[in-house]
Amino acid sequence: MNIALIGYGKMGQTIEEIALRRGHSITCKISSRNLQDFNPRVLQWADVAIEFSTPESAYLNISQCLDIGIPVISGTTGWLLKKGEVERKCIEKKGTFLYAPNFSIGVNIFFEVNKRLAALMNKYEVYDVEISEMHHVAKQDKPSGTAISLAKDIIDRIARKKVWTITPPHDKNSRNLYIESIRKDPFPGTHSVKYTSDIDDIEIIHTAHTRKGFALGAVLAAEWIPGKTGNFTMKDVLEL
Repeated sequence: MNIALIGYGKMGQTIEEIALRRGHSITCKISSRNLQDFNPRVLQWADVAIEFSTPESAYLNISQCLDIGIPVISGTTGWLLKKGEVERKCIEKKGTFLYAPNFSIGVNIFFEVNKRLAALMNKYEVYDVEISEMHHVAKQDKPSGTAISLAKDIIDRIARKKVWTITPPHDKNSRNLYIESIRKDPFPGTHSVKYTSDIDDIEIIHTAHTRKGFALGAVLAAEWIPGKTGNFTMKDVLEL
């Protein structure tokens, strides 16, 4: 498979390493240093584009790939207010778009565990819940896209929580779901969901040891996407 890398930071470089090891080719590597190469003439040789760029550039990057007709997989977070526009464009263009806030197999299983636990905890109002996430200092968005996804899944299932916030609550049983964000090197990513009561605590945690798990998931998504049309997530790839 021929892969175009849109964004060539640490994640893009790790994706390249894993893709090459799995027998794929990298047709181009687009970064801020060679934006002139982000055009149909260069991208036409790619079977799929994997986009890990910045919140400021993700929307235009993905839109341009859809305009060109290249299936695009994106893991950039912090731009999701425009995600609906991209999904509509994908349908209009009969294109292919796959987005995931986190491509790690373990994290996507963690998402499903979080949903199930939230559904179970809905009727037990003695428990409050909060999310904590820790990443390296270079991560641009805060809170992480993974933490926001965890929060949305909890809010969908726990009636007493209405909105997530990064402001610590004044009272224990606030209707806001607090997300604590910590930036500290060299952590690639840790997420926890904790339910607390006066009697006991229940906590689930996912800890990434390296970014290779995220990169492998992105390559697996690229291997899965050929021949498909529409909007997809890692849930589709992993059949969760």
